[in-house]
Formats: sequence, structure tokens, C-alpha cells
Amino acid sequence: MRDPLPLAQALIRRPSVTPDDAGAIDVLIGALSGLGFTCHDLTFATGGTPIRNLYARLGEGGPNLCFAGHTDVVPPGQGWTVDPFGGQVVGDRLFGRGAADMKGAVACFVAAVARFLAAGPPAGSISLLITGDEEGPAVDGTVKVLDWLEARGERLDFCIVGEPTNPRHLGEMMKIGRRGSLNARLTVFGTQGHAAYPHLADNPIPRLLAMLNRLTERPLDEGSAHFQASTLTLTTVDVGNPVTNLIPAQARAGFNIRFNDLHSGRSLEDWLRRVCAEIGGEWELAVAVSGESFLTQPGELSLAMAEAVRAVTGREPDLSTSGGTSDARFIRRLCPVVEFGLVTTTMHKADEQVALADLEGLTAIYRAALDRLVGRR
Repeated sequence: MRDPLPLAQALIRRPSVTPDDAGAIDVLIGALSGLGFTCHDLTFATGGTPIRNLYARLGEGGPNLCFAGHTDVVPPGQGWTVDPFGGQVVGDRLFGRGAADMKGAVACFVAAVARFLAAGPPAGSISLLITGDEEGPAVDGTVKVLDWLEARGERLDFCIVGEPTNPRHLGEMMKIGRRGSLNARLTVFGTQGHAAYPHLADNPIPRLLAMLNRLTERPLDEGSAHFQASTLTLTTVDVGNPVTNLIPAQARAGFNIRFNDLHSGRSLEDWLRRVCAEIGGEWELAVAVSGESFLTQPGELSLAMAEAVRAVTGREPDLSTSGGTSDARFIRRLCPVVEFGLVTTTMHKADEQVALADLEGLTAIYRAALDRLVGRR
């Protein structure tokens, strides 16, 4: 188990497209049980479809360092030159859906632990929290396992999430936080009528455009100490009008806000409603916040990870909060969390791939982090 490649290949060969597990959790249970872990196979189905998750722990005392990640993947799509679920090595690279995001990193978790244990038992505990619901709704995955851990009184002291974080080269970037994400659907209502008689109708489109103009006319902020500026991105504007001479009764728009620590989901929703009310008319706003912004202040965990990265790669990782959301947004409520994984360039693409040297390097980095954060008896 000290070589991450065979395990990464075994995981890739399980076509675990969300929400299907396809036996990926079984592969991990087999590997971790052989290393002495107590494995809890946890299935939740509050969202309708059963989702398999795994929490595995070795050791009783603290600190408990948790490696967190996911075995579910997005569909392969078109354009592959190899079998997306073949786990094929071509030259010096491993190909397959999940190679970078993030079955490769999960294999590195296990290989790093195996190397660490070969030199003696841990002074504290090592755990893995692996979900099958990260690429999907994230309803019955990590958040449910965390609830289960809290109900048991189980403590996590540090967490390393293995999401891909490095733009081009292993060691460039570590994530110490993430922006929040808010999705909104705005519907403006009017009265349908003939385009030749606009005075007999109430066209909702100008009011919708006025609202969108007001929302986008100036930046939300200029960024903060650890975060880039918040952004509001229009994702759709539609009326669904099939003819040219009809004033529609409704006009709709959708947008996403990625926000930093100067805002919360609630403060942004209040702002959106205030702006729409100022324009007036009849309208409806539906808001969903998939995660609040969060920051793990630089400290023991990020310092240990940065030292491990330097020791293996010679690079100083940038402490970043860029990118989208991840399950770190849930884990941060229990313990300090950072994200560090493989290179991001091919994740979710056809011919997703990872350099074999990066699998070895990431395993060495995780092993060095274990030395610094757990230690041995």
C-alpha cells in the first residue's frame, strides 16, 4: 500500500459517477482495514438516493489528523483518447476520470499513511473521511458524516482536504479558505399584451433590466486581506417568447455571487431584495446559499503543510482562497482545515490525467505532514 499508483488505478476502474459508488468505498475499506483502521461504512439517503460514505480511524488519542476527500466523479463526457475508467498509464502519466479530482489524492492519503505506519504507530490518531456526494448535491455526504461524528463525540483536530489546488506544478498553492456561493433566480411579473399596443400591457423586461443594471453597476467590494473581490455573474436572462409580437407576462434572470468574508449569504440576500424593491413592480426572488465564506487563519496546520511542501518540492505554496466551493466549507465548523492536492489543469476534462511523479510527490508531502502533526509514540 506504500505505492499510490495501484490504488489510484483500482479506484479509477470503479465508475463512481455521482451518486453511484460502484464499489469504490469497498476498495478503500479493503486497503484501510489491512492497515489496522476501524472502518465505518455510512449510508445516508435524506436526499432520496442512498449515498455511501466512509469514516475510518486508527488510534484513540489526539491529535486526530483527518484526510478528507471524495470518490465520486463527474460523468466522463466526450473526447477521450483512452478508456475514462481504465486507469491506464501512458508514458509517465495516469489517465482516467478522477485521476486529478480526486481519486489520485485519496490513493496518496492511503500510501502516505502506510509509509508513516511502517516506522511505528502514531502518537495521536489518523482518520479518513471519504464521501460519495461531493460532485453532486452534497446533502448526504460530508455534512452528514460530520453530524454523525458530533453525535458520537468524536473530535477532529486538523483536516487536510485533497482537492486539486495547484495551478501548474505541485507545491504552488494551498487553500486556507473559500469564498461563499449564492445562487439567485429573479422573476419579474407584468401583463401580457400585443407589441403594437404596449400601453395596454405591462412589459416586465425593462424592470428586470433595471434591476440587473443596478445589481451590476459597481463592484460588490475590492477584496479583503485574504480574499479577492466578490463577484456577481449573470448566468441566464430569459423570457421564453416564441413570437415577435407578444409582450411577455414574465421575465427571468439567474445569477451567482461568489463572496468573500465582507459579506454573508443573509446580508447579500437583504441587499438583493432592497435593490429589487427600489425598482418596484411585482417580482419574486429565490435564493440558495450553498456555502458561506470561511478562512482558516494561518497557524499550526498551514505552517506544517507549508513545511512539508517545501521539504518535498522546494516551493513555497501560496496561501489562497480562490476557486469554487469544496467540502472544506462543512469541515471548518469542527476543526482547522486546509486543502492541498494535485494539479488542476485536467480536472473534469476529457483525458483527465496526473503525472506519476506528482502522485509520488503528494504522497511524500502527506507523509511529511503526518510527521509534523501526529508524530509517533
